[in-house]
Parts: sequence; C-alpha cells; structure tokens
Amino acid sequence: MTTAAQELAQGTPAQDTYLSIGVFDGVHVGHQHLLRLLQLKAGQARCLAGVVTFRNHPRTVLTPGASPPILTSVAERIRLMRELGIVVVAPITFTLEVSHLSAEEFVGLLQRHLRMKGLVVGPDFALGHNRQGTPEVLRDMGHSMGFTVTVAEPFLQGGERVSSTAIRQAVARGNLAEAARGLGRNYALAGTVVHGEGRGGTALGYPTANLQTDADAALPADGIYAAWAHVGERRYGAATSIGVRPTFGRGLARRVEAFLLDFRGDLYGQEVRLEFVRRLREEIAYPGLEALKLQIAVDVEETRRVLGV
Repeated sequence: MTTAAQELAQGTPAQDTYLSIGVFDGVHVGHQHLLRLLQLKAGQARCLAGVVTFRNHPRTVLTPGASPPILTSVAERIRLMRELGIVVVAPITFTLEVSHLSAEEFVGLLQRHLRMKGLVVGPDFALGHNRQGTPEVLRDMGHSMGFTVTVAEPFLQGGERVSSTAIRQAVARGNLAEAARGLGRNYALAGTVVHGEGRGGTALGYPTANLQTDADAALPADGIYAAWAHVGERRYGAATSIGVRPTFGRGLARRVEAFLLDFRGDLYGQEVRLEFVRRLREEIAYPGLEALKLQIAVDVEETRRVLGV
C-alpha cells in the first residue's frame, strides 16, 4: 500500500463523498467559492463534502529549493475548512511516489478510501502524472469509473483571479489590506513562544513574546505592525515587530516579536496566533536605547488607536 493510500485509509467516511483536491494554501476567497459549489453539489447528491489537501506543497518534491512560503499550516487549513462546513478533510503527503501515480490510479485511491462519487474542481485543475488528468479527461474517466466532474467558474475579484501566489506577494510587501481582500480575513501567523535575549523586558521595559514560526511560513515584510494576539480563547492587542533589530547591530536573525497589551503572565512554550491588522512603519535603526524606547511607546499607542483598545 502506498503512503498516500495509507493516509487516505485513516479517515474512510461512513457515506459517499464529493471531493475537491489541492493544496488550498490560504483557503482564500477563490477557494471558498469552489468549496461552496462543492457543498452544493454534495448536498444535491446526498453525499458528504470533502477535501483532499496536500500537507506539503508539490514544489517541495518537484522543484526542491523553489517551494513557496506557506500562508496556512495544515492544522490551520483544516480548521478553516471545517468552519466553512467541509465534513471530510483528508491531508496527504505529496511524495515522488504520488507524483508518478496516473490520474486513473489516483482516482482509484479516492474511490476506494474516500468513497468518492464526484469531483468539483477549478478550471485549471489537473491531477496525475504529468498533469494528465484534466477536467475533460476526468469526465471521460468518470463515465466508466462511476463519478461525476463539475468545473467551477473562475472567481474574479476586481476583474482578476485570486491566487495564493498573489496573496503571498502582498504579505511579503507588508500590504495587509490587499492580502486580507484575497483571504477574506486578516492574515495570521502562529508560533511557539521561545526565549530571546530578554532586552524587551529589561533594557526597554516592553517584554515581548518571541515566536518560533514554521521555517516555511510566509512572513510579512520587516516592520512594525498592529496585530491581535490569540492565546487560547483570549485575545490581546499586540504591537508586533518583524525584522532583524538593527539598533542592536548587524547580522541578527530575523525574528517575530509581539508586545501584548495589558497582558500579565508567562507565555513560554505556548502557541500564539498573530492576526495582522495594519503595518505601522518600516523597521529602522535608532541611535540608542532611549530613542528606541520613545519610538516603541509611540508604536504601542498607535496600536491601541488602530485596534481600539
């Protein structure tokens, strides 16, 4: 049994399904358009709506070293799709073995393990080795294998297609408004709080939570941001810095740090999700600690103003 088959077999549903397949990175408004159609078609056929999502981007296998940064972790994608009403979410690992499966072999796995009776796909969709499984090929295949294929109309926003690539580019520029339009929500980044140098609490008087994020996570451009910090079920305003802290010298590693407004307690080892609202300014070097402290005070007040806290 292939790795993909083993992963799919872990969640065989109790009913037949209609499926969509892809990375779905960001679960953006274009994806949401597709998933609404999936739910409609699945409901009409009295089937469950399901998604097969790849744990890793296919480029990590097909073009190593050229894979894009990731907008949403697998856990976040699953959470977002569940919130949209998708009942079955089956994450699988894209491997070289998977890339060599023919369209017919891949479809066979979906029918065997996920009881697939229908596919709902985008207009540019293709699956199988060398992208041989185009919608037209899949429709012909469906006649003999017993499944239907529905192709969604392109989703346009301002006359342009919404894409994960365009959203990644907006995040990388620090253009949060553009990213939010494409996502249908604010861009968010999660990480585990780890120990830093301790300068924030001692030298500056603003203790920060230093987030260790996934190595492939998409980071906004270096700068200072007004954000919401989600800690468990609670939410705090957060003046957030992304960058290399140039006031303290050159060659420092890029870091995500958040000063949580009105928070008291210990966050080490906890997961914090930062929801970015607005970029306040670029990251710059200051002549000394006093100048930096004065600017941080301004940043904190601006964060309060932007967030209304």
